[in-house]
Order: sequence, then C-alpha cells, then structure tokens
Amino acid sequence: MLLQVAIMAVSFSDVATQAGVRFSLNNSASPEKHIIETMAGGLAAFDYDGDGLTDIFFTNGAAVPSMDKTAPEFWNRLFRNEGNWKFRDVTESTGLRGAGYSMGAAAGDFDNDGHVDLFVTGVHYNALYRNLGNGKFEDVIASSRIGSNRWSVTAGWFDYDNDGLLDLFVVNYSNWSAKGARFCGDLARGIRFYCHPKYFEPVANQLYRNKGGNVFEDVSERSGIAAHKGRGMGIAFADYDHDGRIDVFVTNDNLANFLFHNLGGGLFEEVALPAGVAMPDNGKPVSSMGTDWRDYDNDGKPDLIVTALAGETYPLYRGAERGAFHDATHSSRLATLSGKHSGWGVGWVDFNNDGHKDIFTANSHVNDIVEQFEAYKYKEPNSVFVNQGNGTFASAAESFAGIARAHRGAAFADFDNDGRVDIVVSALGEPAELWRNTSGGGAAAHWLRVVLRGTQSNRDGIGARISIGNQHDTMSTAGSYSSSSHYGVHFGLGANAGPATVIVQWPSGAVQKLDGVKTDRVLTITEPAAAR
Repeated sequence: MLLQVAIMAVSFSDVATQAGVRFSLNNSASPEKHIIETMAGGLAAFDYDGDGLTDIFFTNGAAVPSMDKTAPEFWNRLFRNEGNWKFRDVTESTGLRGAGYSMGAAAGDFDNDGHVDLFVTGVHYNALYRNLGNGKFEDVIASSRIGSNRWSVTAGWFDYDNDGLLDLFVVNYSNWSAKGARFCGDLARGIRFYCHPKYFEPVANQLYRNKGGNVFEDVSERSGIAAHKGRGMGIAFADYDHDGRIDVFVTNDNLANFLFHNLGGGLFEEVALPAGVAMPDNGKPVSSMGTDWRDYDNDGKPDLIVTALAGETYPLYRGAERGAFHDATHSSRLATLSGKHSGWGVGWVDFNNDGHKDIFTANSHVNDIVEQFEAYKYKEPNSVFVNQGNGTFASAAESFAGIARAHRGAAFADFDNDGRVDIVVSALGEPAELWRNTSGGGAAAHWLRVVLRGTQSNRDGIGARISIGNQHDTMSTAGSYSSSSHYGVHFGLGANAGPATVIVQWPSGAVQKLDGVKTDRVLTITEPAAAR
C-alpha cells in the first residue's frame, strides 16, 4: 500500500502545445546515418530576462554536409515564459537563432553582471552568448579565446579555483567529418545504421579558466585534463570529498568514465577507477550518456546516476566514505527497472516533495532501426523512478504513458512557481514536451527553493553547498544530457511546514546559517559581503 501511495503521488501533463512551446528538433536525419544525427538535442531552462519566470532554450541541427542553418527550421529557439503557462518565441529579437549544427547548452553568469549567459556547443562550432541585459545576446566566442573547432557535445560552468569567476569545462566526443562517412550495417541487405562508438577515436576535453573581462585561458594541458581522452557525453559537478573544491564527472560512450578530482592549485587527478565510478561492478564500460550528481539518500554524500542503452541498465553509484563509491544499481532496484530502457537526459529531482529525490530519464535507443535486429524499442516514453526513502526506487510508468518518441535532452525548473518541479524534453524530429508537474501531496508536500546571489563567490553561487536538515545539495546548472537547469536548488520538505534552518557553504569559504525560514516559497540568499 505504501508503494502504491508513493507512485500515485507523481503525475505530469504535457502542456507544450497550449503553452506555445512549439519546437521540433531538426537533426537532418539522412540515409548516410551520420552519427551526429542521433546525438543532438540539448536544451536549457534559465531566466534570461530576470523576471522570476524560467524560460526555455532549445538547440537545433543544421543542413548536412554544409553544417549551416540554411532555413528557420534549423534555428535554435528561445521561448520566453510569460506566466500562466504561456510562452512566446523570442528567438529573433534576442539574437539566439545560432549558427552551425548545435548540440548542447550551458547557462551561467560568467561575467557576474547579474544576467545569465549561455554557452552553446556544436559540431566544429561553439558559441558564447553574453546576456546584455536588454533582452538581447551577443556572441563573444571570437574574442573570448574559447576554442570552437571541435565536436563538442556538452559543457558546464563551475568555479574550479574559487576565485569568484565561472570557468568552463567543454566535453568533446571525437574527430568527425561528414566526408567519407563509414558504412555500418549489412550491405547485402541494404541495411545501414549508426556506427558503433568504437569507430570514433577518443579525444581530450577542454578546461577554460575565466580571467575576467570576457576572456578565458585554455588550461587543459596545465590542469591535467587533456592527458585523458574519451568519447564524452555528459558532465556533472560536486565536491564529493568535501574539501571545498568542486570536482568533475564526465561520462564516456563505451569507455571508462572520468572522475577529475580537484587537487587545488589548478590541478586535477583522474580517479574514476579507484573511486568506483569508471564502470559498473561487472568491469564492462557501458554507453554512458546523461548524468546527474546529487545526494539521493540524504546521507550527506553526493551520488551519481548515469543513463545508458537497453541491456546495460542505468548505473547508480552511491557515495561512500573517503571519496569512494559503491555500485548500487541492483540494491536500489534500478537494474530491474531500467534494464529494458535506453536513456539520455536524466535528473535527481524531488517531484512529489516528500524529501527524497526521484529520478527522471528521457528515453530512446540510439539506433533508429534497432527493432529490426534486437528486442528493444527505438522510441520510448520517458520514465520516473520514485524514491521510496529506503534506498530503493519504484517505477511510475503511467506518468508518461502513450508518448513514445526519440527523446534526448531534458531540463528541470518550476516554470509556474507553484513549488513543483516541471520538465522540458526534446525529441528528434518530433515536438518537444513540456511536462507540468501535477503531483499531489497537500500538507505532506512542503517545499523551499533556494536562489543564491554571490558577492565574493560567483554571482550564481554555483558550487555552493546547501543543507536543510538531513538534505544536502550543490548549486549547479550542469547535468542531464547536453542540457542545463538554472533555477536555484529545490528542496522537498514533506510534512515539515517549517520554520526551517538553511545552511549555505559558499565557494568563497563563507558559511551562512539562516534560522526560522518560512517554507513553501522561493528564498533568495545573498552572500555576506565580508566573506573574505
């Protein structure tokens, strides 16, 4: 009975059409099966105009092989949230239609001017859009000294040296060209499919240090990041060993994942294998795609979730003592629940506000003809796995029943500020979905959303650790697959109507404690000016 109550407490309704979010991802699907076609779909949820309502940005493809956005159907799109579940396409007026074949998005205020900026990754073309604060963006990639000549799948903002300026980590997949594309499939039967990752040479990721003045320095070699090559897909940040420095987790496609431990002094050490997150306990790397890094069991140690292909399960790595992790995929029941699914976007989010973070996954296989030779589905509905509060999860499959698409990116935000976190999801060649959270709970579903304003730390407070009771979370806009969620930090409080005590450990080193905090609202916390 308790299991049924928990599942029934999570429900969603797709309101994209009536809300005016009309977007279909044009990935230029072709008979040549270019690998980039199946890996597009990043997006971002962020408040670009500072009106307190979270807006939505979608990346989009381009014509192939020209890699140009030759028509409006290829434009990236920005939808302004006008309240009451109404959105308006403001792409042209804001200057965000973009160029090239876009992949992912990362939102963060890199110049600390109070306006959230946007980094967009793509195939041999990245863009750095500085938010001018007047409803317009300016692409400053050329003067920023950030590279723009690789196939970058995703990126994330974080302050690795705690100097108050957001730095940029760019995740790259491989060297790729539309010319001379390899044939993969059965030539005699005329069946062609997307090539296995093994045919794509691993490459290094890139780390750019923010020097201020809209200029960055490539420190990939000096930091140790460039010494490790992979086929990067997803990125997440957390201070997993609580040493005051943010660490980096990168998923790799059919290769061991990376865990870059921040040593301080601008140096990183790759420790995924000894930490236990390079691959599942069976010793076989999986098709690691999306990821998120948060504390799902409320023990104070951040945990990792990774999406992968059907038959591989969605690995769950539970944080343990002394910087180690344990593979909890089976003990959490996630192995059984996810075994037949293929996933991309993912997030730890407390959808029913019961005080325990649930899992959302945007599902679909990578291969559009997989059903011709395997017992798996290409298009799938999304999934929610409800946290039972005892270390296990249960499926709430009915939450998204009936809408099977080639889902890719996913971002999370409370778009109507009602205290329930909603979801936006992209899909290849079909309409994007905007899932309004209609979960009940009443008096057992209190909440608090914390928004940070740094003064000595970075303006967004990215990297700050926030605690309410036995719940702990890190302010981060990175995670999912090629996507970014910039809306603060949401806490479900269950039956706790407050008042609550909120503790913030800022990247600057300042510790701030607020007692008597009223719940069921958005709380903005400004860092003490004398943090240093």
